[in-house]
Amino acid sequence: MKHIRYAAFASLLLAHAAIASVSVKDDRGQEITLAKPAQRIISLAPHATEDLFAIGAGKLIVGAVSYSDYPPEANKIERIGGYNGFDLERIRALKPDLIVAWQSGNPAKQLTQIETLGLPVFYTFSKKLEDVPTVMERLGVLTAKEGEAQAAASKYRNSLAALEKKYAGRKPVRVFYQVWDRPLMTINREQITTDAMRLCGGVNVFAGLPALVPTIDDEAVLAANPDVIITSGEPGKKDSGLNRWKRWPNLKANKHLYILPKDLLSRMGPRLVEGTEKLCEAIDKAR
Repeated sequence: MKHIRYAAFASLLLAHAAIASVSVKDDRGQEITLAKPAQRIISLAPHATEDLFAIGAGKLIVGAVSYSDYPPEANKIERIGGYNGFDLERIRALKPDLIVAWQSGNPAKQLTQIETLGLPVFYTFSKKLEDVPTVMERLGVLTAKEGEAQAAASKYRNSLAALEKKYAGRKPVRVFYQVWDRPLMTINREQITTDAMRLCGGVNVFAGLPALVPTIDDEAVLAANPDVIITSGEPGKKDSGLNRWKRWPNLKANKHLYILPKDLLSRMGPRLVEGTEKLCEAIDKAR
C-alpha cells in the first residue's frame, strides 16, 4: 500500500513538473526549455524589448541593451551593454532565467560566452514580415503570457493582411534603401526590410549582394538608377544623408528622396507593420 501511495505521489510530482516546464524552438531551430516560465529576462536587442512589452512581459525584463527605448517604460531598465558588447559580469549578477538575443546583431563570441554560463538563450532573426508574430507567440509561451502574445500577434497579422490587400498588384518600383551614408551602406535580400518592400511592390536594387549590410559606392547607386531612395532618420533634419543624391539630375530618384521615422523599419518588432505602411506610402509617391 505504501508503495502504491509513493508511486502515485511521484506521478503527481512528475505531472506538476511537466506542466511547469515550457519549451519552444527559437529562430535557429534550437529547442529552448525552461523548468518554469521566465521571471527574470535580459533583452539583447531593442526589438526584443518591444516584443516583450507587447506581450505583457515588460516587467519581467531586468536588463536591456542601449537604444531599448520603446515603449517609454523601457528607458528605466538597467543597461547591460550595447551593439558592440555586453557586461558579462553584470549579466551574471542579474541572475536571469532567460536571455533573448539577436542572431545577426549581437557579437557571436559573447553570445557563446553567455551560453557557457549555463543561461538559456532564445535567438531571434526574423527574415520575413510573417516571422515577427511567431516570435511574440513563442516568447508568450516562455513567459506564460500566451493570451497577450496571441492578441498582439493577431493584431499584427490583421494589419499586415490589410496592407497586402491594399498594395497587391501595383506597378513595381525600384528602391535603394540607404542604411548609412558614411560609408554608404544598404541591405540585401536577407533583410526583413526587403520583404517589406516586396509587400509594397518595391524591388530592392541591391538584393543580390552577399552581405546582409553591404558597403557600396555612389557609382553603384548611379548604375542601378533606382526610382526612389529611402532612409530612416529624423524627418526635417538638415542633412539626412540623402542630400548627396541631389547632385545628379539624371538620377531617377533625384526627386524621390524619402526619410521614414527611425526605428520603425530597422526593428523586427510589433511596430514593423507600421514602418511597412510608411514605406509603402513613400514607394507609392514615387510610383
